[in-house]
Amino acid sequence: MSIACCLPVVECVYCLACTRWVWQRCLHTTGYDSETWGLASSGEFEPVPRLCRFILAVYEDDLETPQWAPPGGYGIEPRWVVRRRTPEHAQGRAPTYLLYVDHRHADVVLAVRGMDMAKESDYAVLLDNRIGQAGFDGGYVHNGLLKAAEWVLDAECDALRDLLATNPGYTLTFAGHSLGSGVAAMLALLAVRDRERLGGVERRRIRCFAMAPPRCMSLNLAVRYADVINSVILQVFFFYHLLHEQTN
Repeated sequence: MSIACCLPVVECVYCLACTRWVWQRCLHTTGYDSETWGLASSGEFEPVPRLCRFILAVYEDDLETPQWAPPGGYGIEPRWVVRRRTPEHAQGRAPTYLLYVDHRHADVVLAVRGMDMAKESDYAVLLDNRIGQAGFDGGYVHNGLLKAAEWVLDAECDALRDLLATNPGYTLTFAGHSLGSGVAAMLALLAVRDRERLGGVERRRIRCFAMAPPRCMSLNLAVRYADVINSVILQVFFFYHLLHEQTN
């Protein structure tokens, strides 16, 4: 009898606990995860708005006559574009990307666009993963993103090596947004591991700026490559806000 009387109380406590957990999850934002982190210096953040413009430029079919240029343009000199590749070129194995030599900032940039909601191949890349499927350097990475990055690096390795040899001292930057930032992060891992394929470029000259990246690597890899990969996560108006600030 006493146990039966306690059951409603236990049920109420259980429901209240579940409600509290759901409420906290709904209110939780990624800002709480980084609230104790130090602030980036102006020098560390300086490339971000410029690289955001480069990523947006990947969406254009023709940079000579852009259709969706933000205020102030993309900041790209069309004659410095090495090539632009679409999923059709990659047989659906990688999203659209742009290879560009930024002579103003002594930087060789490979920028990858975000997920194309109309491309089944992008969904295939994103969904090609199981926990523990792809090991890398003592950790784990997203299998589909790694395979996409491997395809891009195989396709562009010779061009990247030649560009770095022709422009000694230039940095090598991988940048992307959303799905593209995951590919960019995988490219950075591969470039650091296989530096000899790129002419022996020093690790300190390889960097990645991942805008709104997916979770694509285990924590030990994120820590180990923190000097190379920069994850940038802001609000939903991220691109617009940065571009607006740059033109005012």
